[in-house]
Amino acid sequence: MTVTGTTLVIGATGTTGSRTAAGLIAAGHHVRAASRSATRLPGTQPVRFDWYDPATFGDALAGAERVYLVPPVGDPDPAAVMLPFLRLARTAGIHRAVLLSSSAVPEGGPAVGEIHRALPGLFGEWAVLRPSWFMQNFTGTHAHARSIREDGAILTAAGTGRVGFVDADDIAAVAVRALTADRAPDTDLVLTGPEALSHDDIAAIVTEVTGRPVVHRSLTYAQLRDRLAAIVPPEFAAMLADMDRAIAEGAEDRTTDTVQRLTGRRPHSFRTVAERELRAVRDTSAIR
Repeated sequence: MTVTGTTLVIGATGTTGSRTAAGLIAAGHHVRAASRSATRLPGTQPVRFDWYDPATFGDALAGAERVYLVPPVGDPDPAAVMLPFLRLARTAGIHRAVLLSSSAVPEGGPAVGEIHRALPGLFGEWAVLRPSWFMQNFTGTHAHARSIREDGAILTAAGTGRVGFVDADDIAAVAVRALTADRAPDTDLVLTGPEALSHDDIAAIVTEVTGRPVVHRSLTYAQLRDRLAAIVPPEFAAMLADMDRAIAEGAEDRTTDTVQRLTGRRPHSFRTVAERELRAVRDTSAIR
């Protein structure tokens, strides 16, 4: 692995972006950390970047050779802002692009699926990361995590369907490899954890780790769609509810060896992540 050039990390303050930036720095690479607030992260060069402000594109790209792409959150049509940026990136000298997508969105599918389809035609070196649902959805700032903390419940329309939930640390480890290896993957990579779990399984593990009772409550498709529409655009809410319905039908009941194949180690289990990230909750409960 050769240390050359600069990697632009878009969404550098986010769940995978911050971890990817840290992993690149730890491996000795130069990182330009792009975010709307131009937040300074240890060891990086901060730069302001906003998908909806093309005036920020040029400074972010200056001198960069590789880019980690996190699409604008909650936008049902990210291609409208991403494709002009990607064309500019190619002209500016970016030769490798790694895109964060989703296991639920195939090439040419809705939203970021259109960017997936376009990427190979824009860059000679590329990869599309298609992680399953993040384990951090239950430990961080996601609606599931808030619902766990506030109501002791996980609300989904996924029924008993199982998901190969994946640790954001593992996603970032693959991203670093895809960005810096001598040869780019030049393919899409479905990323999962080591086992497929239902939301009932997740609730049981969180209960055991924190000592606080957590349950999984099933909603109908319409109930989930309407609930989500209160916080995201209606089209995006419908797409997310469709994904839960697909989980209920078995679409995400799978695991892959991608993390181990690219990083040389097994992916982390949900119990490991819960122990690591919910330890404070458990310890606080023990004091009370």
